[in-house]
Amino acid sequence: MGQHIHGGPMTGRTVLVTGATSGIGRATALGLATMGAHVAIAGRNRQRTEDAARESSAAGGKNVEVFVADLSSQAEVRRLASEVLEHLPRINVLVNNAGGYWSSRHVTADGLERTFAVNHLAPFLLTNLLLNRLERSAPARVVTVASNAHATGRIDFGDLQGERSYSGGRAYSQSKLVNVLFTYHLARRMHGSAVTANALHPGVVRTSFGTEDPARIQRLLVPLLRPVLKSPARGAATSIHQASAFELEQVSGRYFANRRPTRSSTGSNDQAVAARLWEVSADLVGFPAAPRV
Repeated sequence: MGQHIHGGPMTGRTVLVTGATSGIGRATALGLATMGAHVAIAGRNRQRTEDAARESSAAGGKNVEVFVADLSSQAEVRRLASEVLEHLPRINVLVNNAGGYWSSRHVTADGLERTFAVNHLAPFLLTNLLLNRLERSAPARVVTVASNAHATGRIDFGDLQGERSYSGGRAYSQSKLVNVLFTYHLARRMHGSAVTANALHPGVVRTSFGTEDPARIQRLLVPLLRPVLKSPARGAATSIHQASAFELEQVSGRYFANRRPTRSSTGSNDQAVAARLWEVSADLVGFPAAPRV
């Protein structure tokens, strides 16, 4: 435990990781704490979030701050943002890691489809609410965990919430495509500032992902696939790399897999769709249409 307390590549930098109670998020927080970062984590369950914080604190030799919020609720995202702004005088890295997969359609407290609400609108709202603090703490980074599933994603502006027809897989891949479009548009909006925005594919990982609402095929397949899936620590390697690598200080608007910049799907590079999506999202979270020029 000795060497990283005295200094590591992330010493003096503050990182907020959402969805950090298990899997990739937990491994990301742990890895960054070990590198000397001041880590804050957000989770939905207080007990599990505090357990994860203790683990990261022990690894990094310094206190890990805990925030508890259910990101499916916009009121909770806003409360989380105000608590974070109150407790963290600077934020150098925001890791938008929280996400989920639901094989049947659920509606949130705001009347929105849960996959779209948790996987996209929550990070969209949280990032925008923390953007001024990120700018003031610059150089700063927004790291959003997407997935190669984005390549099969299709955006149907007429049915973003899957009201007409719902499939868990389709909702998930749409949300991951939206993560990449959001990242690229954010990078364009932040051009000229010292805040970067990048997205990544973490690799398919052995986690409890999707277990809240497992489809039958998932129940059968996941145990069979376990041995060939990455451990959460390996799955978190790209998130940790994006949050910490010195050479990425000025790299923005890119998509990474296996720690390397990779071309994302053609659909994810459609600037008109990204701009429209930003407007629709701003509307759904109650922002004025274009708060930034």
